[in-house]
Amino acid sequence: MSFATIDGVRHFYRVDGNDDRPTILFSHSLGCDHAQWDSQAADLLPYFRVLRYDIRGHGASDVTPGEYSIEQLGRDALAVADAAGIGTFAFCGLSLGGMIGQWLGANAGDRLTHLVLANTSPHYPNPQPMEDRRTAVLRNGMLVVVEMVLQRFFTPEFIAKKSPELASTRRTFLSTNPVGYGGCCAAIRDMNNIPSLGKIRTPTLIVFGDRDLSTPWTGAGEILAASIPGATAVGLPSAHLSNLELPRTFTSVLLDFLRPPAGNAFEAGDAMRREVLGHAHVDRSTAGATEFNREFQQLITRYAWGAVWTRPLLDRRTRRMLVIATTAAMGRWEEFRLHTRAALADGLEPCDLKELLLQTAVYAGVPAANTGFQVAMEELQSLKEKKSK
Repeated sequence: MSFATIDGVRHFYRVDGNDDRPTILFSHSLGCDHAQWDSQAADLLPYFRVLRYDIRGHGASDVTPGEYSIEQLGRDALAVADAAGIGTFAFCGLSLGGMIGQWLGANAGDRLTHLVLANTSPHYPNPQPMEDRRTAVLRNGMLVVVEMVLQRFFTPEFIAKKSPELASTRRTFLSTNPVGYGGCCAAIRDMNNIPSLGKIRTPTLIVFGDRDLSTPWTGAGEILAASIPGATAVGLPSAHLSNLELPRTFTSVLLDFLRPPAGNAFEAGDAMRREVLGHAHVDRSTAGATEFNREFQQLITRYAWGAVWTRPLLDRRTRRMLVIATTAAMGRWEEFRLHTRAALADGLEPCDLKELLLQTAVYAGVPAANTGFQVAMEELQSLKEKKSK
């Protein structure tokens, strides 16, 4: 756990991932904490260093008395990045986090490489509902508004499923200090980012929920899209907390924006093929190519490895298991052995392989799984012998 003390106020933050990766900073919604981004953080770690923090008055960060402002919260975010030793970063904020992102884009654009504003608004023409909520929690605690807030956070269908994410969000909301929550309510109540949106020059993506009652497209997302030069917008079939209701879809949209397709598919494919199958195998295949099959080898490198394997949403372990399961089901035993050997050498564990082959037995037949187990055991034995030498 890491804390940055800024002007006597302690802010919690955490950094995950390799230091040689570009950084993305996530900022959460009102009444949540940094754990709101757990799913996105896990999926982005192969490509980014991930910085998350608890907004003032939330989570493990200090609660300061009084009313906060969006500028104050924006300066907190910059100070946290400074404390973590991070100069430039992509920023993704949802709801209150997106309001902070708007301020950063207009006032600290030199620090941002990309800006994602999700389920957020630049201004609330009617401040009374937020003031009523602020007053209610300060007088009676978080319990008096929790059910109303959850019904705005999520669609009725999501709530009916009683998912772990719903329970965790409710628990986090109830544990939020009413003073900190009320301070952020005041920041939202008084916010008007509209005059400064035209100053944003960072590449910007706006994500909105088709069923978001708190920050709908009409009157919120549409203003951001029209006011920020060059901004693009994507709608998701969700309510307010779109990254929790549709985590994989949200991550896919995020990755499409942050990681455009590689310019040279052949070079990207050759690099990926070598990472997955090893230099020795690729060198042998390349050396064995002839005038007759060279174009076919290049097609595989460009398309299979450069266009499909490099897609970021599925991690390499998942893609390996899909390939192994598919080749077993189709009886492509040469490819099955090749990918099984490479996967085991790269850290795929025997328990993963066993579950995969049991699933194959159910859906592709016992004979396929029987051969698969035999080949897998041969490769496991071979790997064991190599390690013992």
